[in-house]
Amino acid sequence: MKSLQALSKRVDQWWRMYITNAPEQRQPGYKASSSSEPTPRTDVTHPTQKVRGKKTAQKIPPTAFFVIAVASVTSSFGYRFYSTPQLRPGTLAPETISAPRTEKVIDEKETENRRKQIRTGSYTVLKINLELNEELKQTLQSLLAPGTSLRRQTGELPYVDESLLPLETQRYLRQLSDSQWQQITEVLKTFPLDETREQESEEASEVNDSVPDPQYPLVLNPQLQGAIAQLQSLKEESSASEWAQVLFTISEARNNYEFALHELQTQQQGNSNPLYTPALFDWSETTWEETKRGMERSLDRILTQGLAEGLPERQLRQAIALQVQDRVPPETQKFASDTLHTVLKGQHNLIHDKDAANRLAEKAAEAFPDIEYQVHEDEIIVHKGETISEKQFVLIDHFELSQRQINWEGLTAYALLISGSVTLFWWVERRVHSGIRQRDRILILLLTLTSPLLVSLKFPAIALSGIGLLLGGFYGSTVATTVVSLIAAVLPIGMDVIWNQWLASAAGGILAGIMAGRMRSREEAALLGMGVGMTQSVAYLAVTLIQTAIPGIAWQPLLTRAAFQGLGGLASSIAALGLSPYLEHLFDLVTPVRLAEISNPNRPLLQRLASEAPGTFQHTLFVSTLAEAATRTLGGNCELVRAGTLYHDIGKMHDPLGFIENQMGGPNKHDEIQDPWKSAEIIKKHVSEGLVLAKQYRLPKAVRAFIPEHQGSMLIAFFYYQAKQMAEADPNVRVNEADFRYPGPIPQSRETGIVMLADSCEAALRSLKEATYEEALAMVNKILRARWQDNQLVDSGLKREEMSVIADTFVRVWQQFNHKRIAYPKGALPK
Repeated sequence: MKSLQALSKRVDQWWRMYITNAPEQRQPGYKASSSSEPTPRTDVTHPTQKVRGKKTAQKIPPTAFFVIAVASVTSSFGYRFYSTPQLRPGTLAPETISAPRTEKVIDEKETENRRKQIRTGSYTVLKINLELNEELKQTLQSLLAPGTSLRRQTGELPYVDESLLPLETQRYLRQLSDSQWQQITEVLKTFPLDETREQESEEASEVNDSVPDPQYPLVLNPQLQGAIAQLQSLKEESSASEWAQVLFTISEARNNYEFALHELQTQQQGNSNPLYTPALFDWSETTWEETKRGMERSLDRILTQGLAEGLPERQLRQAIALQVQDRVPPETQKFASDTLHTVLKGQHNLIHDKDAANRLAEKAAEAFPDIEYQVHEDEIIVHKGETISEKQFVLIDHFELSQRQINWEGLTAYALLISGSVTLFWWVERRVHSGIRQRDRILILLLTLTSPLLVSLKFPAIALSGIGLLLGGFYGSTVATTVVSLIAAVLPIGMDVIWNQWLASAAGGILAGIMAGRMRSREEAALLGMGVGMTQSVAYLAVTLIQTAIPGIAWQPLLTRAAFQGLGGLASSIAALGLSPYLEHLFDLVTPVRLAEISNPNRPLLQRLASEAPGTFQHTLFVSTLAEAATRTLGGNCELVRAGTLYHDIGKMHDPLGFIENQMGGPNKHDEIQDPWKSAEIIKKHVSEGLVLAKQYRLPKAVRAFIPEHQGSMLIAFFYYQAKQMAEADPNVRVNEADFRYPGPIPQSRETGIVMLADSCEAALRSLKEATYEEALAMVNKILRARWQDNQLVDSGLKREEMSVIADTFVRVWQQFNHKRIAYPKGALPK
């Protein structure tokens, strides 16, 4: 700890001697005012301010610093301009160049290009579309379902025992028209049933006499004659009841067939290529079940073998015919082929497997060997006057024969670009952060110069995001995003970068710069680091996908690289968290996070103040409340005001009883001294002692500035008028007003000016008990007017019209502290 304190002290002395561009009491490292007015000069001295001899800090002139910044950035960013080969591809060789030694030379650039071509090349890997397979199987089932339903409506075949009627006859009888079947039945009535021959002859004669001639003559054909003969034979062999049952069964089968046939015709109406025909009803149940099973197996085989996109129609039909040939009964093969063709027409279940193709491409790229060129000693690489090729350049450059030298034209143009970028930064800085010091510019420059170093070390993922986190936390979002954007734009011109990594880092850096200025704790910084990492991962994925511009990409290696990019963003936040405390101390920076830590009441110095000077500590808390409220109303830096107010009176610990708030009703020390000059010195000493304590506890200068500036060069009026009374009584006593004024300086920022006003009004407001708002406001306005007329606020940046706003805020806070309480009746009080 002592070594760190000594290092910090030496760095502080070095800054003050050579770099600092403002007096010691200048507000450092934090924008002190939100006013649009120019920052007031810091060398203005109050007319009555006693100026002691003080060495003027030296500084680097702005022009010299501008030149240093441009030169350093150009020299670190413009790497490619320092070593430009004169003998490059496409130029003519001024002389014959030979290899100085035997060696194998690896062409890294061409090797990487070849691997990139392999990665983005066309690799075809097919896979079966299982979802489409299931859809096609469902389609087949949906086509077969109507056939099964129609066959169920016709009933079973045979509908009569085949021993009585052959199957073909049963099929034929179902299909006859009603008129044909009626004529057949009339003919069958002429045949006798099972009686005696004589009786049959007599009855037959009688029947023949009674049977009328049919209205339509029966036209006989061989098939019809055969059916009649078989029915006559069946009638002769059957009893009357058996024959009646046969006729009923045939009639029922005919009705079912007619209904199913009508249903089939209705379904197929309008279909130019129907799948089902009346032949559907002629197939036996066994044939139909074998057909369905054979079609399902055939479809499964075809889908397993795969259907490629663009398969010719002829080949598809041939494939289907080969599959159903041995799996479907012969009479249903045509139906099976037509149905499967309907299912598979225009379909292809072989699809491209992009992931597998990309994995194959990545594997092929990784397996691609380095491109090597074997050259022997004194072997001619290029002849004089020959145009240098890419391969020849690789060999020439490897042997350092490419005559590399500085490209002065390009370097000059690049320096002009850097000059414009630095000028743009300077303009932004002046508009949004007018209180920035030269040491802050040097820190920004140093952080900027780390980016090419990290790129050279192959760590671009943490370059811009780390800079954004640090600068955003130190100087706010605008400065951080400006620096990150300028680096992201100009560095790739002077150095070779991997674009997807660089753009991802730029996205993370801009996000970090925007959000870092809003952090108020280390926990928020850690969460921001996670957000930066996620942003860089997503940005890397997006840029890579845009760059490749191919239908598929190897997701596994891409996601792995994106994850590493995200880890780089997270690592940048870890590095920023680790570096920020050191940078804050070495460069005397105040950040919201550091101010929040300093304002912790458990800090040793504040605990000492509460213990050794409790009255002062209570006074400090009330002043802090007043000042914070006014600062928040005016849009100032509340964190800085809170921290500065808590420490503004720490010097009173050198003699707590010398200040009335710590006397607790005891004797007044100054009554015993009875020397206003000594009393004034005791009072003024709390400023100098406070500065000593502040340096001892390594408070930043922005917080230290509150100690002298909250008193400014105000007059210690009580002892000054006491001294004047003594001078009136004794003519030998001379009173110098400067002896009774604080040494200053007067407030140099809006924040310290507000604390001066709050400190002046605190005691007066505490003394008010039953005053109205108007009375309290009048008193506060009187105090503020006195400070204004005493020229204590001329350098603070506060405006005259803001005095009324500050006064109103003070009084309203006082009202909240001084609210009335309910008077409890005597019986309600505890005994």
